[in-house]
Amino acid sequence: QVQLVESGGGLVQPGGSLRLTCAASGSIRSNFMGWYRQAPGKQRERVAGITTHGITNYADSVKGRFTITRDNAKNTVYLQMNSLKPEDTAVYYCAAPLVSFWGQGTQVTVTS
Repeated sequence: QVQLVESGGGLVQPGGSLRLTCAASGSIRSNFMGWYRQAPGKQRERVAGITTHGITNYADSVKGRFTITRDNAKNTVYLQMNSLKPEDTAVYYCAAPLVSFWGQGTQVTVTS
């Protein structure tokens, strides 16, 4: 069982940036990795995913603003979030969904 720990969340003004980090306790080299979010009263949604070969995909709502990357040598996945909007406010989770590894989440709040 690999543990995933997210960090980097916080409070930011609209238009600002945050970088989320997901640190894994073991190798994630062979896993598809994703960043998900869940806002109050809403279903969890995947905002970004990255394959083992580095191919990425994004939800339409974050395309052009968010970037997912991975560093397999460091067992780490990142989510760079730019041009943040109030509607990006949510708890963000890192996951290897195909093997049901999930982090505990980190809160991102975008407000003026």
